[in-house]
Amino acid sequence: MIWEVTKLRISMILSAIAILALGFALIYGILGYFFGFSNAPLLITGALAFVTIFTILQWLFGPALIKSIYHLTEVDPTDPQYGWVYNLVQEVAMYNRMNTPKVYIANVPFPNAFAFESPIYGKNMAITLPLLRMLTPEEVKAVIGHEIGHLRHKDTELLLAVGLIPTLLYWIGYGLWWGGLLGGGGGGRNDNSGILFLIGIALIAFSFLFNLFVLFLNRMREAYADINSAITVPNGAKNLQTALAKIVLSTDPDIIERYKKKYGQIGSMLLFSGFQINEDIPAYKVQELVEYWRNIKVSPFADIFSDHPHPAKRIQLLEKLTHTQ
Repeated sequence: MIWEVTKLRISMILSAIAILALGFALIYGILGYFFGFSNAPLLITGALAFVTIFTILQWLFGPALIKSIYHLTEVDPTDPQYGWVYNLVQEVAMYNRMNTPKVYIANVPFPNAFAFESPIYGKNMAITLPLLRMLTPEEVKAVIGHEIGHLRHKDTELLLAVGLIPTLLYWIGYGLWWGGLLGGGGGGRNDNSGILFLIGIALIAFSFLFNLFVLFLNRMREAYADINSAITVPNGAKNLQTALAKIVLSTDPDIIERYKKKYGQIGSMLLFSGFQINEDIPAYKVQELVEYWRNIKVSPFADIFSDHPHPAKRIQLLEKLTHTQ
């Protein structure tokens, strides 16, 4: 299992490098062809600076927007109602040898847990009320272990950096598209506005393709966070399995029946998300769904448009880790 973890870590590093290298090579080639290769680095630097400024602002001040959208209320150990949640986060943070992040309760009507950070707002973790009502304390700890993993691995910074590539491709493509639409030639070797228009459209399409690569990297990041919970929290793998099943059943109580009738597979989701929530979930249904996920064969393309792995893939990875605890 150590090799599995190492292989995943290496895959994430190589994927991030590949996305950045291929993206910049494509941008350099396109801009060099139209505006001259001696001018391309300057143009890339200007476009990158423009996009980076907005990305950094998003990173720095995004937590303020998150706090507003999710109606977050900070809790501490002295909180009479939710102090126990802070204590769980503190315990898991200790397992991970890191300081306790700020802990928030989110008053929203769906089960979710998420971590976020910035140099201004520090490390933060939020858990929604339906999630707390639905899971046992041990399952909550497993979920916290997953979110602590995101903070440990600096996932926010990684995704912001890699996400620069599709953003750059989109805005450069958008500029060329408008340049071609308005008949501008850019003063390069090829002043054909029709070609500029088509290249702009192509770059916008490439931006969506690179977003698929970013989603692929994000799925590995989520799997790595699952691993963090499994190897740092006692019984984390088993409790994260049942937590995942409870979340899915809370948003889709009939999923097991649809599986049995082969009506299709469950779609993508955030780690914990949903709208129509049923918090009273029979234990036998939880075990039945976990068992089903353990044994089904999932297509490699089942989650290609998702930022999270297919739940069955997550359960099967966690199942391997249960034997190491």
